[in-house]
Amino acid sequence: MRASDDRDEALAKATEAAAVASTNSSSDIQVTVTIVHAFSCEARAGVLTDLATSRSCMLNARLFTGGRRAEFTTNDLSPGNIRRLTGRAAGAATLVADDPCAGLPDVYADGVVTDADLDTVADDVIVAGNESKIRESLEMERLAREGDPRAITPCSAGTSDQIVTIALVNTRGFRGVTQGTSVGRSAVATILDGSTKRTGQYATRARGWSAAEPLAMVAQGSLQSAFVYSNARRPATGRAAVIFDRRAATSVLADLFSAVNAANVASGNSWLVDRLGDRVGSGMANVVDDGRLCGGLGSAPFDGEGTATQRTIVMEDGVLRSYVSDVYFGRRLGISSTGNSANGSVFPNNFYLQQGEATLEELVSSTVRGILVLDVSRFSAGSASGSYSAAARGIFIEDGAFRYPVEQFTIASTLPDMLGAIDAVANDNRFDGVISAPSFRVAEMAIGGTASGG
Repeated sequence: MRASDDRDEALAKATEAAAVASTNSSSDIQVTVTIVHAFSCEARAGVLTDLATSRSCMLNARLFTGGRRAEFTTNDLSPGNIRRLTGRAAGAATLVADDPCAGLPDVYADGVVTDADLDTVADDVIVAGNESKIRESLEMERLAREGDPRAITPCSAGTSDQIVTIALVNTRGFRGVTQGTSVGRSAVATILDGSTKRTGQYATRARGWSAAEPLAMVAQGSLQSAFVYSNARRPATGRAAVIFDRRAATSVLADLFSAVNAANVASGNSWLVDRLGDRVGSGMANVVDDGRLCGGLGSAPFDGEGTATQRTIVMEDGVLRSYVSDVYFGRRLGISSTGNSANGSVFPNNFYLQQGEATLEELVSSTVRGILVLDVSRFSAGSASGSYSAAARGIFIEDGAFRYPVEQFTIASTLPDMLGAIDAVANDNRFDGVISAPSFRVAEMAIGGTASGG
């Protein structure tokens, strides 16, 4: 990938477009230019089956006339097209109802804002050749296919990476540019469990290849994900402790993010409305959104509105300290933006549960009766009430030891009760997404299985 000049190009194009747009409108204008280099490939049955490379350049412009807003997106960055689309957007803005909360942020940093201190670009992504990534995919697929006698076709594996450059310029003087790399390795293995085919998946993401889990670990992870449910049974209906493996735990944190998202709070669609300062979790529930986490996949010096990102303590020792907001919903709630604007809405930067000191193995060994949940599929979500219900798969625990795999059961509670019942947090968070979590244990949840447990 060639990306050494993308920062200068993106900033120059955004600056030019903002100047062109401002001559055709009296509005406040924000222009964002995004340049993306992308690569992906997939191997199946020893053969490369998919290969894609691309470079794209996209411009988004938002116009504000008082509290009236309009926007457009285009990949034609010619001055003539920018003038034409700006005129259309300015006309459309006159048809929109006035909203006193709409508009650009009130405060900006001086000068050109960059990401020099955030470690968002990995050199090994910049210099990696496509041939090496193709070889990795073929080798990963071979390791998954030949890693165990029970493995059968189809197995597959893939690699992908991106270099994303974003420049943001507005008519109030803000100019900023940021660049980030990301990579992914994934594998899918299929095994024969008696007469049943079982599929397992495993994936890793990081800023660079050296930070991602090695290809052999990814291939082995896909096999283990398939093996773990061999001869699985349904557990007995009742109540038991539930340990959420870090991958399953991330889905719980995603539900919590929805509850602290200012867009949901402002609309009354959150069980955390008017709860700032209240205890809403156990003393082990410490949640942070950190847009400046060094090397984090969601780290950047500014958000989609030009607001400086920050480290926001969302929950401290179980006490709700902050919502997560952009400028618009912050104004509606009477709070400051936390620098979480993206794509016109409120998004996580690096939203995570702070990890503890115990290992996952220690959480298991200290559990008298429970289930290690490895996989969940949500089918009931109540954002306003906080209700929680999910289909799950995992391993039954008794007297601190694994006993047998379990599947085709449900776990149910409410998010307030779950957060309040967290009694152990592991130390295994990997920060492999913009939402992440270590494994953690909830002291008790309702289990929906069979009357007999067989």
